[in-house]
Amino acid sequence: MKKIIKPCGLHCIKIKNLGVIIGGQRILEDINLHIHCGTLTAIIGKNGAGKSTLIRAILNDIPHEGKIEFKDSENGQMQRLRIGYVPQYLNVEKHTPVSVYDMIASYQSDFPVFFKKNKKVYEKIKDSLRIFEAESLIDKQVCNLSGGELQRVLLSMAVMDEPNLLLLDEPVSGIDQNGMEIFYKRMEYLKEHFDLAVILISHDLDYVKKYADHVVLLDERILAQGTPKEVYGSEAFRKTFAEAEVGVC
Repeated sequence: MKKIIKPCGLHCIKIKNLGVIIGGQRILEDINLHIHCGTLTAIIGKNGAGKSTLIRAILNDIPHEGKIEFKDSENGQMQRLRIGYVPQYLNVEKHTPVSVYDMIASYQSDFPVFFKKNKKVYEKIKDSLRIFEAESLIDKQVCNLSGGELQRVLLSMAVMDEPNLLLLDEPVSGIDQNGMEIFYKRMEYLKEHFDLAVILISHDLDYVKKYADHVVLLDERILAQGTPKEVYGSEAFRKTFAEAEVGVC
């Protein structure tokens, strides 16, 4: 990935009037977001609020209204938005003979990867894994990875092609408290060293309050957005999480 050599803010992602209707039911309406590189934007809300639907719409995985634009403010020209994505779950059958190298290389090479390792691709993958301290996992079978190890591998895979935007759909589901701290520290590292924006869906309100730069409270529409302090202190937050024991900074 490209290290930032100028102050962040050269690039931004604009989501304009995004809406989603599925089966005749309105899931999202009038979503407007302005996201800069070097920031972690957390999407929070109750179950069924449309958080994962928003991710799918950004990925263009489902039909949607509105526009998603990427702007390079150095020359003002629209460019193609490169997206990295880490899903909430990845189901891998036990005893599947696929190594971490095999899985990632299959997306990096036009040739079959099971016959012979490509040294150049191998080193590229290892370099990407090293960002998340996962280089030792390169020859390990994916089906034998722990939850934390798989998370690090998927993150490495997501950032290999230098995305402008990294989408994370509850990537720490099932991870213990120590793993959560490590994950958010890695997000801090990405923000500080690489030219990308991060959108994270999370139910972990305490961690969001501690690490997010921008918070979006969603329930079909955007109910509130701003700094964690602004959103957590809003009436919309109190109504949405009336029973949540979360202190306001």
